[in-house]
Amino acid sequence: MQDASSRAERLAEEVLLPAASTTDRTGELPAANLDALAAAGFYGLFAPPELGGLGADFPTTCAVVETLASGCLATTFVWVQHFGLLRSLLTGPVPLRSAWLGPACRGERRGGIAFGGLLPGPPALLARPSGGSWALDGVAPWVSGWGHIDTLEVAARGPGDVVVHMALDAVGGGGITVTRRRLVALDATDTVRLGFDGVVVPAERVLRVVPWDPAASGGASLRLNGSLALGLTRRCCSLLGPSALDAELAARRAALDAAGAAAMPAARAAATELALRAATALLVSGGSRAALADGPAARLVREAMVLSVFASRSEIKVALLDRLGGR
Repeated sequence: MQDASSRAERLAEEVLLPAASTTDRTGELPAANLDALAAAGFYGLFAPPELGGLGADFPTTCAVVETLASGCLATTFVWVQHFGLLRSLLTGPVPLRSAWLGPACRGERRGGIAFGGLLPGPPALLARPSGGSWALDGVAPWVSGWGHIDTLEVAARGPGDVVVHMALDAVGGGGITVTRRRLVALDATDTVRLGFDGVVVPAERVLRVVPWDPAASGGASLRLNGSLALGLTRRCCSLLGPSALDAELAARRAALDAAGAAAMPAARAAATELALRAATALLVSGGSRAALADGPAARLVREAMVLSVFASRSEIKVALLDRLGGR
């Protein structure tokens, strides 16, 4: 998939990177960024060509995410939320797949995720049967891309210890309360907290109902999220020039690619720690001017900090704290 990789390189350098500092300063994600990804076919990145996608394999998908993240992490962060909906449509009910998959691959229907029902501990988001439909109550504490997405894939815990995945229109009201989150970096991702109070979802919007299995959640997404940290480190290395960090970046990428389920938390922690260290090295190398708020070093340091807690399961958190000497 050399074509997808070269498209990603061009977009990262020519479209995303030139606007990254302004995006960070204003907290506003340019619609043109996401439109450019749609025009390149990246909303259907791993969908089969016969269904309207690019047919990228998993290594290529990871590489494209890393490359785009090196250009603008906020844009990439919002865009990867779409992958949940895309995967579900590829295997979901035929009526939804027939109606939505083509537009989803073209970026005309853009997805986000609200996975409150997958969080560890007591379920934050519950689904209860309601007259042939489902009713949602609870919260999804972190939903990114609000205002840039059309459709939410919601995962809520149902009776009998199942998880109900369903598709909702990404709009407030009708029992959905939207509260904006303000972040120290990546604020342009328009991340919100959603509250659900008796929100009724028709049966035809159900994507799947599966047993609740905490050990099974994550999988490929854990590796894919690691590409965000690799992309940030890649940008730091580019700005620093040749250094020992280049070899470390290659090693962390290889470790993520080789990691199975048991080794993935340690590999993710190592990739995140490298991003934190590379961003700090860039800041130090630039001297006092690097501390200016509108400079790339200050932005990358703050973004690395957010990545250190993003999608950080307990195992990843523990492994990262061990690497940082925090335990």
